[in-house]
Amino acid sequence: MRVVTTAQPLDVQPTPLALLLLGREADPKSERGVECPGDLPSPSDPNLVKRARAAKEKLGDKVFILGHHYQRDEVIEFADVTGDSFKLAKDAAAKPEAEYIVFCGVHFMAESADILTSDDQKVVLPDLAAGCSMADMATAEQVAECWDVLTEAGVAGDTVPVSYMNSSADIKAFTGKHGGTICTSSNAKKALEWAFEQGEKILFLPDQHLGRNTAVRDMGMSLDDCVLYNPHKPNGGLTAEQLRNAKMILWRGHCSVHGRFSVDSVEDVRARIPGVNVLVHPECKHEVVAAADYVGSTEYIIKMLEAAPAGSKWAIGTELNLVRRLANRFAAEDKEVVFLDKTVCFCSTMNRIDLPHLVWTLESLAEGTLVNRIQVDKETESFAKLALERMLALP
Repeated sequence: MRVVTTAQPLDVQPTPLALLLLGREADPKSERGVECPGDLPSPSDPNLVKRARAAKEKLGDKVFILGHHYQRDEVIEFADVTGDSFKLAKDAAAKPEAEYIVFCGVHFMAESADILTSDDQKVVLPDLAAGCSMADMATAEQVAECWDVLTEAGVAGDTVPVSYMNSSADIKAFTGKHGGTICTSSNAKKALEWAFEQGEKILFLPDQHLGRNTAVRDMGMSLDDCVLYNPHKPNGGLTAEQLRNAKMILWRGHCSVHGRFSVDSVEDVRARIPGVNVLVHPECKHEVVAAADYVGSTEYIIKMLEAAPAGSKWAIGTELNLVRRLANRFAAEDKEVVFLDKTVCFCSTMNRIDLPHLVWTLESLAEGTLVNRIQVDKETESFAKLALERMLALP
């Protein structure tokens, strides 16, 4: 159960699928959930930057602003720290003197920050409709039903759940309650290795691609070792025999941004830019990962470009805000960085957090009004933290 409190009425009521899709043109080749908006609009008020600075200065050490790598530049400008979701949650926990943690990211990230921070700290999400389509693809009810299916097939006792960081607090709590662990895109292999020491099978939630890529690419399993559980089909669309024979039971979820990259994208960029290095996130489809030169997390992508020689060329398969920021950063070092796909595509839910929302949040807090607090109930927090602690104990 997730509890959201706000001190004043909102125009948007948060729901599991409260998404604002930017733009109108969809790519029929991409996975469900992708809209391609072209360029982002400019801030509506030219005084917003000045107002944001004034509110942040007034709050002083009482506020700590976290900026996910996929945020707009106008938001990143005001972030005290940047990083991926887990790094930011840990950064918040390491700042106990900050009364307000303003998380410029999406809902599950703010939940993780609330789980890891003290009871005295208040985590705020500037727009409650900033969700994550991947996280929304696995609800607590669906996962409980899946566990019943595994129980009826006689495999639940041998199955260890491993949930990606990009999941709701409810799913993290389920994982902790059933002896499992959380993983990030950086430590997924270690998490799977740990899980196979505890049981014979893994239920991987909610991103099928990260689970499949880690099992096959990093651990030497075959695609036949993996089955796909579809929560919208009876028994997940699988037979008891398929569940008994599988090593990896993958949840049918995906990232709407990373799911749009294709082998055609890779082949096209290689034809357009001779000698280009293709670097993609492991949330991409298996065939895209297989066609790439390098695969790794957001932090890995940044470090690869930092270490790259001058004159090198890179096509990056991840969210466009980050790719564009990296392209600008490394242009001075004579490194060419381009977006892997020709169609411009932002993460529409991440981009709900814009400068107007951030200004409203900071000014409200500066006036003593707590808005958009994200608060996980104690029972959920307890089991979710247990799963996170198992991850932190990984070698």
